[in-house]
Amino acid sequence: MREQEILAIYGTEYKEMTKQLLQEANLQEQIPDKECRIGIKPNLVSPSEPSWGATTHPEIVAGIIEYLQERGFQNLVMLEGSWVGDKTPEAAALCGYDDLVEKYRVEFLDLQKDNWQTCDCQGMELKICEEALKLDFLINVPVMKGHCQTKITCALKNMKGLLPNAEKRRFHALGLHKPIAHLNAGIRQDFVVVDNICGDWDFEDGGNPVVLNRIMAAADPVLCDAYVCHLMGYEVEEVPYITMAEELGVGLSDWRLAEFRELNRPLRGAYYPKERKVVELADAVEEVESCSACYGYLLPALQKLKEEGILGQLKEKICIGQGYRGQTGELGIGLCTKDFQHSLKGCPPTEGEIYEFLKSYITALEEEKPEK
Repeated sequence: MREQEILAIYGTEYKEMTKQLLQEANLQEQIPDKECRIGIKPNLVSPSEPSWGATTHPEIVAGIIEYLQERGFQNLVMLEGSWVGDKTPEAAALCGYDDLVEKYRVEFLDLQKDNWQTCDCQGMELKICEEALKLDFLINVPVMKGHCQTKITCALKNMKGLLPNAEKRRFHALGLHKPIAHLNAGIRQDFVVVDNICGDWDFEDGGNPVVLNRIMAAADPVLCDAYVCHLMGYEVEEVPYITMAEELGVGLSDWRLAEFRELNRPLRGAYYPKERKVVELADAVEEVESCSACYGYLLPALQKLKEEGILGQLKEKICIGQGYRGQTGELGIGLCTKDFQHSLKGCPPTEGEIYEFLKSYITALEEEKPEK
């Protein structure tokens, strides 16, 4: 597989499709030797069914494991750390990764429980989990989906699961884009297998899947993400960490340089959403350095209020994020806004808690209105 190639395959036999894709890419020739410690890093952001559009389908990882084991690679490990507020083992169990451990005898490492080291990542010091640093070859298996703060998430941002929770929080305080770029300059992903089966183009936590039944493979994670921007209708410049990563020497950011090659054709035309709920709902929010989990749970709650026809009754902006620590205001979500007059505490509060809190707040506002 050439550095600028992006391979794609379509269908519903996900395990066999993955093996065919890896065979076409000749992955085995890219791995230095049979003794290499190979890490497989899915996206298990939260306990959410893969069909919901947030997490990596286990069939893809099964295909990777079978391909490698059939060719004599035995030193394999799966590793991931869910986002702050959820527990990795719960996500792994719900998404079928415990079954992979039992079937293939490949260990699954919960990086939320791992030690970490401070590493110099091209001029930025970042804390990275030790198990990630022990790898000789890293296969990244992200979901192609939307993100409430960075518009898209795929190869580059999926590496954030290799960080301890405290560092994940700090990434948001640093603005996400710059530390994501530096993380990818500090720890290399050697091969990317993209789960483009049914990723949610709005929310990283899923709920509105876009079914494409496609799996892709790439060698350059920057070019991969740039091409994902193209597929999802964004300009690369709208996702700053992509060009930042290019400037740090991680890869190429011009999607037009990609050699996109399809191994087969989809059976039917795909539906591509033209509007993004996340863009519409963000107008109700004032966000400063919020963690993905907190913001990610807020937006689906707002969508539910919108569907019920009551979101428009909310005239006050909802404040959220670490930037509101120690500040006061009217309406806030999360522990960082605990000093606000109306605040829902939690780190993070759940989608259901946010929905009930905001609905009660709106109902109280309506009851306070004077009768005409």
